[in-house]
Amino acid sequence: MAKTKYAYPAQFVNEDNGTVSVYFPDLEGCYTYDDTIEGAAIMAQEALELYIDVALEESLQLPDPSLLKDLNNKEGTIMMVIADLENMKRQNKAVNKTVTLPYWLNIAAEKEHINFSGVLQEALKERLSGEEPRALVEKARARGKPG
Repeated sequence: MAKTKYAYPAQFVNEDNGTVSVYFPDLEGCYTYDDTIEGAAIMAQEALELYIDVALEESLQLPDPSLLKDLNNKEGTIMMVIADLENMKRQNKAVNKTVTLPYWLNIAAEKEHINFSGVLQEALKERLSGEEPRALVEKARARGKPG
């Protein structure tokens, strides 16, 4: 069975502009930021998951994670970030939904070759803007709805 969980050290730095930057010393080009430490931690996990997912898809060799004691933390705080590729794929798995709409709207949309799934996804993302996917799922679970 393929490995689905990875852990890499990340350096969290409080920037002068108030944001929190996150760098992965072992993974060239893997970095992110957010306005808060909590947001930066969430973004760090997502950045790590995406980086590893792409590296594996392209059959690239991932480096071994550095030992925390070997890293310089003078610029910020170093923490381990865990990537759970199985969870990421489950969160992004497509699901089928049945949609009911007026006949005339269906005809007009088909005439224009509109992708129904794409339009619905865009509309839902816009409606839910500002919320991270994981936060939305947790909210739904807390209300007892499937997520």
